[in-house]
Amino acid sequence: MNATTQTEARAVDTAVSSAANVLQTADPSKHMILVPLSRLVLRASGRNVRKTVPRMSIPELAASIQRVGLLQNLIVIPAADGLHYEVVAGGRRLAALKLLAKKHRIAKDWQVPCLRVADGTARTASLTENVQREAMHPADQFEAFAALVAEGRPIEDIAADFSVTPLVVQRRLKLANVSPRLMDDYRADALSLDQLMALAITDDHTAQEAAFYDAPQWQRNPQNLRERLTEREIDAHRHPLVRFVGLDAYEAAGGGVRRDLFAEDDTGVYLTDAALVERLAQDKLAGIAAEVKTEGWAWTDAAPAATLADLQTFQRAPRARREPTKREAQRIEKLQEKMQAVGVAVDAAMDADDEDKADALQEEGEALGEQLQALEDGLQGYSDPVKGAAGAIVTIDRNGQAVIHRGLMREAEAKALRTLERLRQGFGGEDAESEDEGGTANEAQAPVMSDRLAQRLSAHRTVALQLGVACRPQAALAALVHGMVQTVLQGRHHGHDMPVGVRLTVQDRLEALAPDVPESPAAVALREMQEAWCDKLPQDSAELFAALLAMEQAELMALLAVCMASTVDVVTPRATPHQPGAKLAQAVGLDMAAWWKPTAEGYFKHVSKAVILQAVGEFAPHTVNRLAKLKKADIASEAERLADGTGWMPAVFNGEGPQQAMQESEPEEAQEQDAPEDAEAMADEPAEVTTD
Repeated sequence: MNATTQTEARAVDTAVSSAANVLQTADPSKHMILVPLSRLVLRASGRNVRKTVPRMSIPELAASIQRVGLLQNLIVIPAADGLHYEVVAGGRRLAALKLLAKKHRIAKDWQVPCLRVADGTARTASLTENVQREAMHPADQFEAFAALVAEGRPIEDIAADFSVTPLVVQRRLKLANVSPRLMDDYRADALSLDQLMALAITDDHTAQEAAFYDAPQWQRNPQNLRERLTEREIDAHRHPLVRFVGLDAYEAAGGGVRRDLFAEDDTGVYLTDAALVERLAQDKLAGIAAEVKTEGWAWTDAAPAATLADLQTFQRAPRARREPTKREAQRIEKLQEKMQAVGVAVDAAMDADDEDKADALQEEGEALGEQLQALEDGLQGYSDPVKGAAGAIVTIDRNGQAVIHRGLMREAEAKALRTLERLRQGFGGEDAESEDEGGTANEAQAPVMSDRLAQRLSAHRTVALQLGVACRPQAALAALVHGMVQTVLQGRHHGHDMPVGVRLTVQDRLEALAPDVPESPAAVALREMQEAWCDKLPQDSAELFAALLAMEQAELMALLAVCMASTVDVVTPRATPHQPGAKLAQAVGLDMAAWWKPTAEGYFKHVSKAVILQAVGEFAPHTVNRLAKLKKADIASEAERLADGTGWMPAVFNGEGPQQAMQESEPEEAQEQDAPEDAEAMADEPAEVTTD
């Protein structure tokens, strides 16, 4: 209905009359007075509607009043004592004036301009002042700051007037310089302040407009806009070449820099001369390469952009391990004893659910492992003849550190070196092989885990490898014959007896090491294969032999593989970088991701928080900060959930051989790292096949 009731009409008339009375009562020409500051009070009478005063802004407001004066009067009513005035609007201004008086910046009786209103309209006046006002649009603020600078005001003075930092003023000026077309759209809410800040990275209005208007709607987020405007430049925060060269050296060479005023910390720095960065990096690397060549290498090369694929085209020169001195041997023995004791203590702490103690012991064990690895690295080296045939490549890693890959050989150099080695040893071959194997024994640092966890994981690896052997008769036969040849023909017994009548020993210790092994997918599959063969074969010994003689060769080979599989044993007694059975695993195409999943109970609860978070950083890096605040048990559960479906595996299950060795190796003391071992130099023994 459009009709207005009498009650509504009377309400409207009353409101209009009340407003008129307020306006008449608050007429500045009739009721503006000057009141000494000491006679102004702010009481909790309820007439001042603002109950919450942001105290943190009082010092800034006081500084502003001191510089530019009090720009807005206070609203007051006479107090009951007839001497003072109660402030009903302007409590922050009164607090700021009191602060100035306390600091002796103004007199205690400084005359404050006030508007006196009637007691009956005080609350209405207070509410009106706080509600009937609208904040300045940010675009107007940007342009106002620019106008002050245009008038000749220094940025520092403007910052002091408004109690902000000079950087805030510089940012406002940067935003004021955005294209007028974009600024109009910002006023119309067609783009956000974050988008405007991203576009302000350049002062080129044409480039700003092209970056925004030429992009589809879904590519107009601030990050995309910023990347589009800096696509020909180098992000100093991310690029490894910039970290390697150094921003100061680049600027000293005359390189141009663009800085994003709205970036946080050390981000937002863009280098405009990519060619200069590359030249400086090449020159610096060439200097390092020249120093490395003085070590006696046949050649060195500086390659800033060398990739893993590039390095894999080289073969690895063999390294020799010298005998430790008496002092070094004692130190190694002492560290090994300490690590063993810490491992036992870690297991005990985990059994007792003492997470804090277990984490502390894990950290202690890691520190001991690093010391031991450093000692072992110091024992490895290249002989002069090897250096005379091999070389080194100096490159840059993702962190901007120089990395030196020593002992690289081209194919012709590697063949020549092997020929010389055979001549030197009288074609013995055995010593050279053992030398190569010794050079790789400590190539990769041992995984950070307890011996118990190492045994548990290697038990799972064993049963998966057993299934692989069972499915590949050729590999099973080769492994069996390999052991026989070494024992019968080459005299390498490896601690076993192998009589003519062979009776294979089935490995039955896996469940004791890992209680969840029997229910693992690999164990279930292998057990089903064994049961299927048991149902097909006769139980009587004589009948069994006759049945085997009657089998086709392919069927007999398949049976051999199933039986042979259960003799495979690649369990490691302690955490070690050397994984036995690597060649057999390669032959059967072992992929642990198909047979084992990282769970809280099976892995994450048995390593320290730091190791869990490091792992999570590989498959869910965006969650690391959140998980770091949780307890270890919760972190382990979340890690299991996040790892599901990612294919992530602990380093002990990752691929073995030259490529993996290189990926997991760490730089040496001076950020140096040797190249991966050649496949020939990394030949290890196949999985152990026990016999009695």
